[in-house]
Amino acid sequence: MIRYLERERREREREMEEEQLDYVLVPLGLSVMGIYHAWLLYAVLRTPRRTVIGLNAESRHQWVYSMMADPLKNGVLAVQTIRNNIMASTLLATTAITLSSLISVFVSSTSNSEDTASKLIYGNKTPVISSIKYFTILLCFLLAFLCNVQSIRYYAHVSFLVTVPASGNRRDSIEYVARNINRGSFFWSFGLRAFYLSFPLFLWIFGPIPMLLCCCIMSFALYFLDTTTSFTRHLHTHSFKEEMKNDNIESACQLP
Repeated sequence: MIRYLERERREREREMEEEQLDYVLVPLGLSVMGIYHAWLLYAVLRTPRRTVIGLNAESRHQWVYSMMADPLKNGVLAVQTIRNNIMASTLLATTAITLSSLISVFVSSTSNSEDTASKLIYGNKTPVISSIKYFTILLCFLLAFLCNVQSIRYYAHVSFLVTVPASGNRRDSIEYVARNINRGSFFWSFGLRAFYLSFPLFLWIFGPIPMLLCCCIMSFALYFLDTTTSFTRHLHTHSFKEEMKNDNIESACQLP
């Protein structure tokens, strides 16, 4: 009897230790992702050319100037390019809402297999934590869906504006189109980040330790994907200066 009680006490202590892991490691992993993206946002706002997001925003701005300089000549190319972006956003939005539906069906049909699945989990196995896990994944995909829908909205709006001749108040109209196409791209990036966040949330189903490792590895990998090299910055700056020089030459030639 004493041995049985001692064994029960040890099992309860081990279960309590496992439950405490979720309360420590999961916030730590989310903090790693949050700190990295806070730094990325600061870098995009302060030094945009150090990041791929900021550099691409400047490239799109330059692209809009090139397309709207001669809409009769570049109109088809501009509309086809924006259509490709709409198709990419549509694909991600469809994937997000499909995965959300599958998760809802999965949660409603796993009540009978809860004991078998709990053997693979090292961590908190209470029904409340399990519901929170699936809810966060579902919320992540719904956020991705909404962001991609907003991206489609801006791209569809730009597809009409980019073919409008920019005469008269030329700079203001081009700036408006460039701002809208960058907003569509930013929403697309937000939706893609929501997909990235779903990976550690999926691994949280199998415990907080895989979730923390995934957050650290993903933040390390995203740093190299989101930052630019000095060669890339120099190439972009050189091409941008050459484009501005050619525009100035063309403008001077058109003067009487």
